[in-house]
Amino acid sequence: MKKRLKIGLVGVGGISNAHIPAWEKLEEAQLTALCDIRGESMERYPDKKCYTDFDEMLDKENLDIVDICLPTYLHVEYALKALERGIHVLCEKPISLNRQDVARLYEAAQRSHVKFMVAQCVRFWPEYQFVRELFASRRYGRLLSGSMERLGSYPREGTSSWFRDEKRSGLVPYDLHIHDLDFMVDAFGVPKKTHSFRQKTENQDHIHVVYEYDGFAISADTAWYAADFAFKCGFRFQFETAVVELENGTLTVYRKNQKKDRPAEKNEGVDSGYIPQSDAYFNEISYFTQCVLNGTDPDRVRPEQLEAVLDILAQL
Repeated sequence: MKKRLKIGLVGVGGISNAHIPAWEKLEEAQLTALCDIRGESMERYPDKKCYTDFDEMLDKENLDIVDICLPTYLHVEYALKALERGIHVLCEKPISLNRQDVARLYEAAQRSHVKFMVAQCVRFWPEYQFVRELFASRRYGRLLSGSMERLGSYPREGTSSWFRDEKRSGLVPYDLHIHDLDFMVDAFGVPKKTHSFRQKTENQDHIHVVYEYDGFAISADTAWYAADFAFKCGFRFQFETAVVELENGTLTVYRKNQKKDRPAEKNEGVDSGYIPQSDAYFNEISYFTQCVLNGTDPDRVRPEQLEAVLDILAQL
C-alpha cells in the first residue's frame, strides 16, 4: 500500500467545513491533525490530533501538507512558518491584501523546494470551467458580453467579526468579488479597463464593476447587504450563437429554435458537452495533492495572475 500524505489543517472555522470532508474523501492523503486557538471548535473531530498551538503541531507532527483555513490577515504568517520547515502549503484565498506577499510566499516555497498554491476554488468549478472552454474553443462563436453576481448578507458579529474589519478582511472586494475577478483573469486575461462603483456604509458593502476587454465587456455585482439576503452566485455569458447561464445552481445553454441544453445533466444527443457535477473544493485539493505527489508545479493558479487580481482590487 502506498504511503498516504499526512495533512494538518489550521483554522477550524467556516471554510474548513468544505475542506475537511474533501480531505477525508481523498485516498492519497490522511488528515491527521487539526489546529485552532478555540479548542471547542475541534470537539466534533475526536479521531484527529488536535492542537491549539500551530508551532506545537508542526513540531510534533511529521506533516507533508498544511492546509491554511485561517482568517485572511493570518495567511502569510502561518504559510511562511510551514514553508520554511519544508512543508507543502495549500492556502485559502485571498493570499493576502498586499501584492508583495505573493512573491514572498512563492519565493519561500522555492527556497524550501516545496509546493504552494492558493485555493481559488472557482477555477475548479465545472460550470465556470465550461465557460472558459467555450471562450477558448469558440464553440458558440465569439464572446459578446457577460454578467456575474455574488451576493449575500453582511457578516454577523461574533467569531467571524474580523470580516467586518477592512484592514483584516478587505471587505467585499477581497472576500467575495475576488472569486469572479480571479475567474475572469484566468479565463479571459487581464481586462483592458475597469469602471467601478461602490456603496459602502457601516452595515453593507456593494460593488458594481464593468471590465472592458477587446470586443466584449463583463459586469459584476458583488454585495454584503444590510438584510437577511440568502447567498447566491451565478453568471450569464452571451456568445454569438448561444447564451450560457448559471442560475440557482443550474447551468443552461440557450440556443435558437427553442433548443436548451443542461450540460451538467447527462443527456444523450446534446452537443454542449457533459459536465459531471462535482465538488470544487475536492477538485482543488485533489489537484494540489497530485502536484505534490508528482513533483509538478500547481500552475493552474499562477503568481502573476494573483498579482494582477490584487492590483485591480486595490483600485476598487
